Amino acid sequence: MHSEDMNKPERTDFGRNWVSSSRFLFHVQLFAFVAFVLGGCYGLYSMRYPGKPKVEVPENTLYTPKYK
Repeated sequence: MHSEDMNKPERTDFGRNWVSSSRFLFHVQLFAFVAFVLGGCYGLYSMRYPGKPKVEVPENTLYTPKYK
């Protein structure tokens, strides 16, 4: 073997290099979590209640009731 071959770094496989594979999996999990949270927030926002209904309240049940 030549000394040039010994100094050349080997190409590492995804399954063999634990550090870069775990870093990659961490970023994939982080992206999936953020996408899931944002998707849930958008789903809740798009299905929100359209508005407050106008409710008729009898006058004799108010905080200061009005009697006839």
